[in-house]
Amino acid sequence: MAAAAAGGDGEAAVMRAEVAALRLRVQELERENQRLGKIASRCTCGSSKDDSAASSPVVSESLSSSKQEPQKNVKSHCRGCQVGVVSHCPKQLIALKIMYFGQRFYGFASEAHTEPTVESEIFKALERAKLLVGSRKESCYSRCGRTDKGVSATGQVISLFLRSNIKDAKLDVLDNKSGDFLAREYKYLFWKGDLNISEMQKAALKFIGEHDYRNFCKMDAANVSNFRRHITDFNISAYDQRSNYDELWAITIKGSAFLWHQVRCMVAVLFLIGQGLESPCIVDSLLDITKTPRKPQYKMASEIPLILRSCLFDEVNFMCSSEASQALIEHLKDEYHQYMLQAAIFCEALSCLCSPEPDPFEPRHKKRNHIPLMSRQTEPSYEERIAKVKTKSAGSV
Repeated sequence: MAAAAAGGDGEAAVMRAEVAALRLRVQELERENQRLGKIASRCTCGSSKDDSAASSPVVSESLSSSKQEPQKNVKSHCRGCQVGVVSHCPKQLIALKIMYFGQRFYGFASEAHTEPTVESEIFKALERAKLLVGSRKESCYSRCGRTDKGVSATGQVISLFLRSNIKDAKLDVLDNKSGDFLAREYKYLFWKGDLNISEMQKAALKFIGEHDYRNFCKMDAANVSNFRRHITDFNISAYDQRSNYDELWAITIKGSAFLWHQVRCMVAVLFLIGQGLESPCIVDSLLDITKTPRKPQYKMASEIPLILRSCLFDEVNFMCSSEASQALIEHLKDEYHQYMLQAAIFCEALSCLCSPEPDPFEPRHKKRNHIPLMSRQTEPSYEERIAKVKTKSAGSV
């Protein structure tokens, strides 16, 4: 009987200990539940107010802060839950260098509401990674530039606040209108063919410096009134790559800012000069706004060979892990080899064709009927365009 009583007391002690442990665990869970409840109460991603901001995101041209700070109670401008946006986490101003190949995109900016754009794909990726801390305006989103449909980039730069616990990060505000920004560099690739490179180089030197480029752009009078831009470098050089029939060359242009389609317009005029259809002095005439206040009508150069090669900032160093860098290198090598194989197939097909015998009395390339630029029909001047905009605005009031 005594042994049985002792055994019963032992079991009771064990049960009391287990009950005490369960009580402690329940208290811990209650404290954790209260903590999560406070976080949930600060989250407003389910708010349905101010939905208009979601349909027309505002892009900031400059950044307001560069220090790491916990995100305050920021209202989310979206319908329902905004997936991938966490507003209560610490944030950090981050600059991202972006590489993309433009053939499958409808340009960089997403304002045109045509998918896919580079910008829309970037924000989809950031949402999937749950790195966003608010809308684009709340994130102080800024981009160094925007490229058109079909244009590629190897050094586009964007900046915005993202979720981050990085310590001692030293990133100043990136603003492409301030002294932090140095230059953009574009590269345009082309096959030399019969182009007169010497004449093109003479004309290219005339672009260097500050000029009014209204005759070398697509004019947006409603938003742009100053067409003066500063070109710091304009170079035409061999690209060290050949095919069986031609040699690849590159036009490299560096400047602090560019107008809409400016690079493609300058290249188009250079091609006319290289073909012998215009002389290098046509550049002087088009840059002289007093002499040529209206842009002659001419076709821009193709967008496919144009690359935004780099956006340079003062004392901004980009970091990339060795694993990510190696993975990107291997991916680009694989893509390069695939395209080289495809090019080899075209080369093989060409080798199977018999080229017709050339006529020694016929020029190799007939010059098409060319109307000199200064004799062509012109587009409306800036003054005429802005007057039309004002008349339209007054009529809509």
